[in-house]
Amino acid sequence: MGNHLTEMAPAASSFLPHFQALHVVVIGLDSAGKTSLLYRLKFKEFVQSVPTKGFNTEKIRVPLGGSRGITFQVWDVGGQEKLRPLWRSYTRRTDGLVFVVDAAEAERLEEAKVELHRISRASDNQGVPVLVLANKQDQPGALSAAEVEKRLAVRELAAATLTHVQGCSAVDGLGLQQGLERLYEMILKRKKAARGSKKRR
Repeated sequence: MGNHLTEMAPAASSFLPHFQALHVVVIGLDSAGKTSLLYRLKFKEFVQSVPTKGFNTEKIRVPLGGSRGITFQVWDVGGQEKLRPLWRSYTRRTDGLVFVVDAAEAERLEEAKVELHRISRASDNQGVPVLVLANKQDQPGALSAAEVEKRLAVRELAAATLTHVQGCSAVDGLGLQQGLERLYEMILKRKKAARGSKKRR
């Protein structure tokens, strides 16, 4: 379901006219369920996907507070090891990072931890809010959000980085709305802090 890989990174300004949409990049190890989560959000149903060889992108509107809503321009980038060096091309100037892990595959969480810390500490991404989605909560033996947070050492990310770990499932949509609401709150908090810092200068 992925487009052919390109190293041309999407500039935030190209699809954020007047801040109509927030730029969010979904990354994580291969087979974590990133694309299935994207299409669950887009189509409100589970879509069995094939490994993403490049990227997928969708504009998704999430209802917030009744009639209000926010539009996310979501980029879902392939997680195979050979593609991970290109993640930074997509996360540059992003508003938020969504890092997806397979909570039912505990043996890969150490690998996921290394990649999460590497991308969040990249110079372009410092301070960018991070939402960790502990996917596949519908599967037996899936680790809780609290256990995933511990295994990934999320609290050891930079002090300036706002984070939230949310359990979810692409199969039934569990937790996705709550996770995106928290991501939106973190993005707003960061934008307000940045504006306040500029005013004090």
